[in-house]
Amino acid sequence: MPKNDRQPLFPQKILILGATSAIAQATARLLAERGASFFLVARDPYKLAAVASDLQTRGARFVRTLKLDLDDLDAHGPLLTATIDAMGSIDMALLAHGVLGNQAAAQADARVAEALYRTNFLSPASLITWMANYFEGRGEGCLAVISSVAGDRGRKSNYVYGASKAALNVLLDGVRNRIDRSGVHVLTIKPGFVATPMTAHLKRGPLFAEPRTVGRGILRAVQSRRDVVYLPGFWRLIMFVVRSVPARIFKNMNM
Repeated sequence: MPKNDRQPLFPQKILILGATSAIAQATARLLAERGASFFLVARDPYKLAAVASDLQTRGARFVRTLKLDLDDLDAHGPLLTATIDAMGSIDMALLAHGVLGNQAAAQADARVAEALYRTNFLSPASLITWMANYFEGRGEGCLAVISSVAGDRGRKSNYVYGASKAALNVLLDGVRNRIDRSGVHVLTIKPGFVATPMTAHLKRGPLFAEPRTVGRGILRAVQSRRDVVYLPGFWRLIMFVVRSVPARIFKNMNM
């Protein structure tokens, strides 16, 4: 990513993994309006084509798509090569793929939990390794990963999902500690409730945010080179309170 002593420029060559997610789309639209180029990756070719068309309409300079199941770890190396071949280089990688899963099914069957862990942690861990090494070699770039506030503390209602995000957060902490000094920006994005298809089964409330609001927050965090961002920002205070509850009390709470 180009550097500026006063205000960093927006990245112009962007790889988006899980490009059909609502948050990824909202973020990409804002970048498309600034003439960015995109390499989009997702499983559903029809949704992927629709996202690409939308970004071109909004001003994207270049859009290339790739249909890929990101759970296929062996495909990650060739994916990086294909992205560089298409765009020449990468300024920013946004990892946005993941599943909420079914807590009841996952706590009853470890194989269900394993599938969730693969999608939410093992796949991102592989991609983060590839991208971190690429950016470190260049001495610049932004690696932005969508995690969740659910990773801040395990709760009975979604601890399998939360565990996958907690592991992701620790991995990103370590990668940041390793490569930040080389000029690479590693951003952990922790949204709360967002009105997306993944949360469509949940009752909407005042804590829900729109994807565009989260997308704007992501771009602000990229510009200011934040390490960790809670979106919307009030989730930082909420999760501070949740983490502060003593274990002897927390274990008896219904959360």
